[in-house]
Amino acid sequence: MRHVLVTGADGSIGRAAVAGLGTAGYDVTGLSLRYDHPSTADRPLVGDARSPVDVSAALDGVDAVLHLAAIPHPSLGTPEEVFENNVAATFNVLSQAGQRGIGRVVIASSINAFGIPMNVHPVVPAYYPLDEEVRADISDPYSLSKSVDEQSARMAWRCWGTNVIALRFPLVKTREQLLRFAANAERDPSTMAREGWAYLDLRDGVRAIIAALESPVTGAHVVGLAADDILIDRPTDELLREYAPTVPVRRPIAGRDALVDTSRARELLGFTPRHSIHSTHENHHDTHAI
Repeated sequence: MRHVLVTGADGSIGRAAVAGLGTAGYDVTGLSLRYDHPSTADRPLVGDARSPVDVSAALDGVDAVLHLAAIPHPSLGTPEEVFENNVAATFNVLSQAGQRGIGRVVIASSINAFGIPMNVHPVVPAYYPLDEEVRADISDPYSLSKSVDEQSARMAWRCWGTNVIALRFPLVKTREQLLRFAANAERDPSTMAREGWAYLDLRDGVRAIIAALESPVTGAHVVGLAADDILIDRPTDELLREYAPTVPVRRPIAGRDALVDTSRARELLGFTPRHSIHSTHENHHDTHAI
C-alpha cells in the first residue's frame, strides 16, 4: 500500500491527513469539491465523492482510501441534503473501491453516530465511558448518516471483502483551536456533557488514520477515538456528579480521565493518543507533526 486517495482533501482533517500521509512516505491523490487552501497532495483533483465518474477517476493507481468528505453538521444543509450527501458519498466510495478490489478503506464516522450528543430531546447516554456498542437514540440527519455509513462499511465487507475501519472522531482540532473550545466549554460544561467532553488533537487524528490504513485487521470495524483526558480542566467525576448524575459509570474514574473507551483503538490499531491540551510540554505550532 503506497498510494492513498483522500476524499474531503481540503477539509480541516483532510489537509492534515494529506500532509501526514505525504510525510509518512505515501503518494496521495486528493479529491475535493474545491480547494480553498494549497494542497500538498501529489494529485489534487476537483470532484464530488457522490459521483461515480469522479471517484472512478480518482481511484486510478490507488491502493487504499481515506474517505472524509461529508457535510459535517446538521446545521449546514437541509435534513435531506445532509443525510443524502453523506450516505450517498460514503456508499459510492465504498462500492467503487470494492468493485476495483481495493482492500482497505478508512471512513470518518463520528462520536455522534449513536445520536445522543445532538439529540433534540433531553436524553443522556446509557453509560460512561462511551464505547462502540452504546445504545443509539438518533433524532438528527447527521448522526443518522454516520450510523448508516457504519452499516455501509459492514455491507462493503460482506459484498466485496473490503476491509473497512470507521473511525468515530470526537471534536478534532488543532491545539490552539481546542484551547478556545475548552474555554467556551468551561463557561457552560453542560454543552458537551452528552459526548463526555471528548476531544482529539488533530495530530493524533492523523496518527489514528495512518494506523487504521496500516492495520492488518480484516473485516468491518467501528473504532472510537478520544484523547486520554477530557477537554475541561476539572476532575471528571466532579463534572459527572454535576452534569450527568443519573448516568451509570462502568469503571473507576480519576483525575481528568476520558469518558470514551478507546480500548478497541489500542487492540485493533495499536493506537494510543500522545497529545493533551493540558500538557505544558506541547509544541504549540506544529499542527501536522505526528
